[in-house]
Parts: sequence; C-alpha cells; structure tokens
Amino acid sequence: MVKTYTSTLFRYTKMDKAYLLDTSAIFAYTKGEPGSNDIEHILLLAQKEKCTVYISFISLTELYYITWQAKDESSAKELIMLVKSLPVQIVNSTEKIALSAGRIKANHRLSVADAVIAATAIDKNAVLVHKDPELKPIAQYVKTVELPFKE
Repeated sequence: MVKTYTSTLFRYTKMDKAYLLDTSAIFAYTKGEPGSNDIEHILLLAQKEKCTVYISFISLTELYYITWQAKDESSAKELIMLVKSLPVQIVNSTEKIALSAGRIKANHRLSVADAVIAATAIDKNAVLVHKDPELKPIAQYVKTVELPFKE
C-alpha cells in the first residue's frame, strides 16, 4: 500500500515568521524524502527574508556524527558545509535553553538532543518542523509541523 503525503505546512492561513528545523527535517530535505518540498519552501521564504529559520547547534552534532557513521568523515563535513550555506541561523545554547531542555527532559521521554531542539524552538517562538514521532508531545508547548514520520 502506497502512503500519500499531503503537506501540513500549508494548512495554516498565513506563513509563520520563524521555524526551527529538527535534525530529522534537515535529513528529509537533504535526502529528498517526503516533506522535503515543505522545507524547500520555508528556505525560499527565508532567502526572501519573509521568515527566519533556525537550527539548534545540537542538530549540527547529530548531522555530523550520523553522517560520519553511515558514510565517512568527508561526507559529514560536506553536509555541515551545505547546511551552513542555507539561509538558517544556528542557535547556540544558553542557560535559558539548557534549563528549559532539562524541564522538558524531566517530564518527557525524549533524547537530550530532542529536548534541546524543543527548548530552542520554544525560546525562539518558532514552529518546530520535524518528522520524529518522539517529538509529538512537544506540540503542547510550541506550534509544530509534522512531516511524514520515519518508519
């Protein structure tokens, strides 16, 4: 059975002003997976300065080590260079984000990385764009756009 995917991004009547791309969304974009068109649309809006797109520093860590493990160090470095060339702002940790991530982690079964990403979206008042079912509970704290979940 073939699953069809309908964009969730466009169900909102107006575009949001800020988005935070989870690591899973970045991988979806770079691998051309379902939902990559939504990410491309967001990035085009950011390029036209119609919205701001954020990425947590911890996503760079995840992108780097996952790609290195799956392929090699050279591929990991290439991916980081690609991501840094996109119209995105990389958000480094602050005490506020760290403590918010700690509260989220204490109350939900998430990885530390997912808790930091969620806390960063909350801090930036940004829509969290992801394809990770573990991030579903975060919708109670911040607006989310769920791309097709990884299987």
